[in-house]
Amino acid sequence: MTISAPAITVKALTMAYGSFVLQRDLNFTIAQGDIFVIMGGNGCGKSTLLRHMLGLKPPASGSIWYGEENFWELPDDGQARILRKTGILYQTGALWSSMTLAENIALPLLHYTDLPPAIIRELVSFKLSLVGLAGFEEFYPAELSGGMRKRASLARAIALDPDFLFFDEPSAGLDPISARILDELILELRESLGATLIIVTHELASIYAIATNSVFLDANSKTMLATGNPKTLLRECTNATVVNFLTRGTGNREVRTV
Repeated sequence: MTISAPAITVKALTMAYGSFVLQRDLNFTIAQGDIFVIMGGNGCGKSTLLRHMLGLKPPASGSIWYGEENFWELPDDGQARILRKTGILYQTGALWSSMTLAENIALPLLHYTDLPPAIIRELVSFKLSLVGLAGFEEFYPAELSGGMRKRASLARAIALDPDFLFFDEPSAGLDPISARILDELILELRESLGATLIIVTHELASIYAIATNSVFLDANSKTMLATGNPKTLLRECTNATVVNFLTRGTGNREVRTV
């Protein structure tokens, strides 16, 4: 059996806002190619953990390693080099409303590459086709449905062929069918890009459908209670808080993805 090398390793991480400790003693590893879910109840620090991993907020203590590099001990140019390998899908999509989809998706290509305009146009069209939006280059975000805006945001997130893709509640605001389409798209992109995906979500259907690994954060104990494949946790975890979350409080350990 081949064991994937660690892509991201979190060691003894404490997250805090001033004197208020949100989480402490977080230790987990994300393997290359994982679809890794950060899960837990409201207020447990899921999005804050994402901010630490994306270089937006330094941790109170502990470390975050990308491969063999300790991110928060790198100089600014070293951090920027790693962040250029990341793509982000924000909860709201965060598309520029005054720009067409083509202009939105071209932004990272214009900022980080020296590609000529003709090549950028080709890449923009290709990325849109990957997310099922071929021919929508000249549409504005307001002209699209919520699910289409999420897919357009995903096209922008993959513009630079990132090694790491981060998602903050990707299914938020979507109907069940649109959410399922997005899940299927995430799986397809993982295969085509070979990227490692880190997803903040509380949607159990999505968690069971796509996750290969996870960490469960608990607001009451202020630490992680479990890590591993969510389906395995559902079958084998003995912690009542984790089981309650994974079964929606029913105690029924049958996996349901719809």
